[in-house]
Amino acid sequence: MLAPLDNEIVFKMAFQNQIVFKQFVKDILEIDFEGTIETEKQFYFKNSNIKFKLDIFAESTDKRVIIEIQRVSYDYHFDRFLGNFLSTITEQQTSSKDYKISRTVYSIIILTSAYKIDDKSGHPIIDEYLIQNLDPENILKERVPIFGHTQVYINPYYVNDRTPKKLKAWLEFINASIHNSEGYVIDNKNIGIQKAAEIIESENFDSDTWHKIKIANETRDTLLVSENLKFKEGKAEGKAEGIKEGIKEGEQIGMQKGKIESIMKALKRARLSVTEIAEDFEVSTELVLKIKAEQNL
Repeated sequence: MLAPLDNEIVFKMAFQNQIVFKQFVKDILEIDFEGTIETEKQFYFKNSNIKFKLDIFAESTDKRVIIEIQRVSYDYHFDRFLGNFLSTITEQQTSSKDYKISRTVYSIIILTSAYKIDDKSGHPIIDEYLIQNLDPENILKERVPIFGHTQVYINPYYVNDRTPKKLKAWLEFINASIHNSEGYVIDNKNIGIQKAAEIIESENFDSDTWHKIKIANETRDTLLVSENLKFKEGKAEGKAEGIKEGIKEGEQIGMQKGKIESIMKALKRARLSVTEIAEDFEVSTELVLKIKAEQNL
């Protein structure tokens, strides 16, 4: 049985391993890496009192690679990860006489639950892979490789048939460790996934490790319950005041409560695809995905 990778102890045990780390970075970022790997690397924002620790931090002569996992979905975590990412870049600028940034920074953020926020245009975020690159574009919309600093967000909650093979293998492995730890199937041709599965096999843990895992789980679950409660309260308040625009397309089109409940039941049964459910209930796929995300189905 696999231990869950959304537990910070388990995650760090697996991804600080050289074989796991290098293969994961190769598959997600398409870069090779040779350097040191450490956990709980601490940084701080130079112009504020914010200190932060990175789950996995690796460094070579020309690269920095960060891997973090986030179980609890906050409405500000994109802002937080962006701040962390930029700090590991600007921290390399030591003085007004030396602005040079000698290492290209790559950051991979693994998010394991449904997104609670929409994009700037009000559309739900339903992507398993998001990438931002700091290189500028010219007038022809062609990227000019000046910096190379790149941040990637991946989320196994939204894996689908179009997901690229290498990315899908990792997302399905992460998802299996969390939701199907006994009946899992992994990509046996991927040496990184093979090694990670070996490391997080629960039979290999001693009592002290299990105690640390239990404490981390309790802390995570407490934060999760607290954040979900605040999210639901915020939704209720927004609905009461009429300011939560777009939160439910069903309200906009006069959808009855019974139809929403039927869609939720269909999602829980998991016999139909999102598209089929949308067609059966004559609603948009966006609405079905929104209900799925809100109810964590």
